[in-house]
Amino acid sequence: MPGGDMTDVEDGGDDRRVTEPIRVLIVDDHEVMAASLARVLDDEPDVVSVGLASTLAQARARVQSSAPDVLVLDRRLPDGDGVDAIRDLKALRPSMNVLVLTGSSSDDVLVRALEAGAAGFLSKTRSLAEVTSAVRAAAQGEASISSEMLARLLPRLTRVSAPVPTLTRREDEVLAMLAQGMSNAAIAAELVVSVNTVRNHVSNLSAKLGAHSKLEAMSIAIQRGLLDPPG
Repeated sequence: MPGGDMTDVEDGGDDRRVTEPIRVLIVDDHEVMAASLARVLDDEPDVVSVGLASTLAQARARVQSSAPDVLVLDRRLPDGDGVDAIRDLKALRPSMNVLVLTGSSSDDVLVRALEAGAAGFLSKTRSLAEVTSAVRAAAQGEASISSEMLARLLPRLTRVSAPVPTLTRREDEVLAMLAQGMSNAAIAAELVVSVNTVRNHVSNLSAKLGAHSKLEAMSIAIQRGLLDPPG
């Protein structure tokens, strides 16, 4: 899986604040690829694969039995479309963040994944080490998406009628900067505050939106009219 163009795995995930390893469930019917990724994850001190699934039916059962923190999900599975299943899978474990293996998926598919609550995207051309880095980032709620893809996809999200939470002025500012593809560090420099302060703002606004990742927070905010998409 040689390099591609996925760039924004922000903060890298090396700053884990808990001692428990990141639990990862891999859902992919390409058994060799899935097993290779599981071996790489298991070689990391802070990550553990908790199972493999080759169908959506297996994925649902293993999400319930293995309690993963991160789900690495292929789109094309023998019993259905992985993107269409994101909402159902997250309903089984709302705190779980979903990384979608994109392959050559169209923008329409990626927009559907965003609207369903995906935390990020992984090209199948990425190296195994880069996938591991993205898993760490997803476990912390970071967005695994290139700034170019972010700018392209967010304006295409569909507005929905739903209760709109009240964000503080600073939370609004941080949300707008996230939608521009800015990292926590860049936002901290812009606002002249610490990175930890930015993280707190992100955590608070995500809680108000019912989101478990930056990308999900941006998606919900745009769909509910709290944020104008970039562009």
